[in-house]
Amino acid sequence: MNSPHYFIALPLPNFLKKQLAGWQRALSDKLPYKQWTHPDDLHITLKFLGPAEQNQLQMLMKSMAQIKRISAFSLQTESLGTFGNPKKPRVLWADVKRKEKLFYLQENVENIASQAGFQHEKRVYTPHITLAKKWTGGMKDLSDLKKRYIRQQTFEVDQVVIYRIHPEKNPKYHVAATFNLSRGEDVYGTAD
Repeated sequence: MNSPHYFIALPLPNFLKKQLAGWQRALSDKLPYKQWTHPDDLHITLKFLGPAEQNQLQMLMKSMAQIKRISAFSLQTESLGTFGNPKKPRVLWADVKRKEKLFYLQENVENIASQAGFQHEKRVYTPHITLAKKWTGGMKDLSDLKKRYIRQQTFEVDQVVIYRIHPEKNPKYHVAATFNLSRGEDVYGTAD
């Protein structure tokens, strides 16, 4: 039997999931994507883990307790973005404003996961919220759409979650463990 797959991410508040689900509904008629992310599955990935044996997962969860020394902080969404060919993009996503504290948290999560035996990610971290993937149509210019879908929403990041992936279900991601960030001072500084 194959081991279940996991990833570590930031959950999104309900008001933001609702807004992004509205974008998905409006865009699904205009863009030929095969898969639209279920609104309950919307998140910001910090680290994809892949398959994990139970003992490796337990080691990771024990080490993730270190996360509580990092203070909660706020993030802001911005506009639409894509990965892949701009006229035939394989992934459509909502942008997350780059913030030093997010990268600090992601780096800590990456290091904790590496110490637990998970492969270190070599690609540059690009924070985003995947809305759709698997383009199925021809070439299309998305520049006008990207200009229309801009809405800055600020939300608090106060938890990190390990999700288990259930590919046969919808929503696909289920919480395996939750880790709270600090409400006070941390090694990085105070919450903002």
